[in-house]
Amino acid sequence: MLQDESLARFCDVYHQLDKNCTERLYEIYTEDIRFRDPLHHVEGVTALKEYFDAMYKNVTECRFTFHDGQRHQHQAFVTWTLSLAHPRLAGGRSFTVEGCSHLTFAADGSDRVCEHRDYFDAGELLYERLPVLGRLIRRIRQRAAD
Repeated sequence: MLQDESLARFCDVYHQLDKNCTERLYEIYTEDIRFRDPLHHVEGVTALKEYFDAMYKNVTECRFTFHDGQRHQHQAFVTWTLSLAHPRLAGGRSFTVEGCSHLTFAADGSDRVCEHRDYFDAGELLYERLPVLGRLIRRIRQRAAD
């Protein structure tokens, strides 16, 4: 699937992440990593580890399945499906969200990521899964599609 060894290693670390092994983030990110997704912006690998620790503390499932990836020089994209279960979302049931990550690898030859930007539908991940707000957003989406 992934031809590039450093991109494959990145995905492999994410496959192994859970609440007991967020230390592996230090293997794939630079000290000054800039991480952004539709809900958060984090700078520095220690702050990123703290963010992941807090996230894993509250979820009962968080698993990434990677589909395809391309790397050209220091830039890479990888597509994924996130399987997530959180006691306060979707009645605690597992659900999936599709997304992709744009990665910038450090130019120092370390093959560690210095910028990571995730793209996914925040409504699909969070807002639609909340009890009252979810019904309202689904109704709005239905009307927009009609």
